[in-house]
Amino acid sequence: MHLYKKNFKFAFTLKIPMKMKNIIVKVVLALVIIWLAYMVVGSILQPVRFENEKNKRDAVVIALLKDIREAQIAYKGIHKEYAPTFDTLIDFIKYGEIPVVNIIPDPNDTTFTKTINDTTSYVNVGDSIFKNFENFKPESIQFIPFSNGIKFKMSADIIEVNKVRVPVFEISAEYIHILKGMDEQLIANLVKKLEEFEKFPGLKVGSLSEASTDGNWEF
Repeated sequence: MHLYKKNFKFAFTLKIPMKMKNIIVKVVLALVIIWLAYMVVGSILQPVRFENEKNKRDAVVIALLKDIREAQIAYKGIHKEYAPTFDTLIDFIKYGEIPVVNIIPDPNDTTFTKTINDTTSYVNVGDSIFKNFENFKPESIQFIPFSNGIKFKMSADIIEVNKVRVPVFEISAEYIHILKGMDEQLIANLVKKLEEFEKFPGLKVGSLSEASTDGNWEF
């Protein structure tokens, strides 16, 4: 008796009704449209979000630079020059004292233009300038906010202005550090734009080439 093996081929055809096909096509098209819209809106909003975050970080860094500038000015008021390093300035903030002056009109002046400066007491530099900082640590002023520990660049010098020797200082932070963690291409675009206009690609206060204590955000 012979056994014969027969091969049977079964073909299964899935028939989808035309109405269902139209629904599937519409759903796929809707998903594609939503995805494209998301990509377009994202590309539009990305620079806006970047600018908003940049402005927030600028405000924090500027506030710190203003306080460091005030500390430098107080240091100069006592030492007749600016602190050349953060170590020197931090030591001054920790242990230095600045006078509290009471300014009153000179009773002997009939023009009412002269005043008498009366030093009434002294106050610690840190307690005076950085009083709004919660749990303030003087060592923290040397680090650029948002930079993960990158330090500000600070220098001090003496320059000659109209044959007069004038103390100067400069403190700066570049945007590559201030905006750390943000979109690298947008940071690069910002830096390139500022450099094209011969502007410092970041925030700085003071100058080593002229007698100024202005910040570059102030003009």
